[in-house]
Amino acid sequence: MSHGPRSGLAAVSSALLAMSRHLEVRDVLKTIVASARELLGAQYAALGVPDDHGGFAQFVVDGVSDEQWRAIGPLPRQHGILAAMLHEARAERLADVREDPRFEGWPSAHPEMSDFLGLPIRDGDEVIGALFLANKDCPKPDGGCGFTEDDEELLSILAQHAAIALTNARLYERSRELTIAEERSRLAHELHDAVSQKLFSLRLTAQAATALVDRDPSRAKGELQQVAQLAAEAADELRAAVVELRPAALDEDGLVATLRTQVHVLDRAHTAHVTFRSQGARALPAAQEEALLRVAQEALHNALRHADATRVDVTLDKHGQGAVLRVTDDGRGFDTRVVRRAGRHLGLVSMRDRASGVGGALTVESAPGKGTVIEMEVPGG
Repeated sequence: MSHGPRSGLAAVSSALLAMSRHLEVRDVLKTIVASARELLGAQYAALGVPDDHGGFAQFVVDGVSDEQWRAIGPLPRQHGILAAMLHEARAERLADVREDPRFEGWPSAHPEMSDFLGLPIRDGDEVIGALFLANKDCPKPDGGCGFTEDDEELLSILAQHAAIALTNARLYERSRELTIAEERSRLAHELHDAVSQKLFSLRLTAQAATALVDRDPSRAKGELQQVAQLAAEAADELRAAVVELRPAALDEDGLVATLRTQVHVLDRAHTAHVTFRSQGARALPAAQEEALLRVAQEALHNALRHADATRVDVTLDKHGQGAVLRVTDDGRGFDTRVVRRAGRHLGLVSMRDRASGVGGALTVESAPGKGTVIEMEVPGG
């Protein structure tokens, strides 16, 4: 059985192992699509995960450049052949997809496709996705399809394992969400109990001091000293809670993996294209990693919520013994000379405080209509 550049049991095993290597849903989807395209020797491959509103919650392609994908426009809807695969849960193998009566055309920037092989991905009775390939890289008989029955059988095997990998990845992400929610709830209760008691004592002591100011200034002074002590203790409690709020993912996965995961989540959740790249970055002292993560989160929030950016690029690279983080967006930008207003509104003051607090430095480059670049360096250790 021949399937283009790769064939045989070893190729199938390699594809299945690649799928099982990832836990995040986005990574699993990309691996499934890339494995299917390579294994069957197709020019294009795609995988759509349907939502409940006639569209796709996720849609991953392979063989199409980022520029082409952006030019194509919005994600496809569930119609035509895609709808048939999803709703009727059956395979589709066509000599020329354009001649099928269900074909409804595609956007002008969409690449031309002819022979087509599509298959639903099923978890039991539920269709959780549609995997399809186009333009088999092989000689085609006149009026025939490049994809064969053997190809369909091979893709069916791949789809079955894809369902397992995708279900496992969803369960993993869900378990992490539940763990985070439980941890936040626990910390909220602890913070409420500890700090509210201190604040209650502080309020009573301040009231006592107020009552004593006129008739017993000496005792009032003692009460005010107690107020200062209680305020300091309350601040310590808050500091301890903030330290404990260090994301568990940093300890478990490290900064690079944590940033990559968060960027993937934001890329799925927003219309803007959000990317992450890292080169040579190594483990850093815990305080520096957390500061870098918090600055990245703040900069991403600004770009996606306030700057109307269509693209945001995050990089983390080795810099001497430390690292440099850079968040670049193509949004509306702002006048960096208006430091006070922009600094408070965009959290630049807190970002600079985080950088200086770990011996690092923060720089901001921006101009109205020119986007923004936020860069943070840390020294390592």
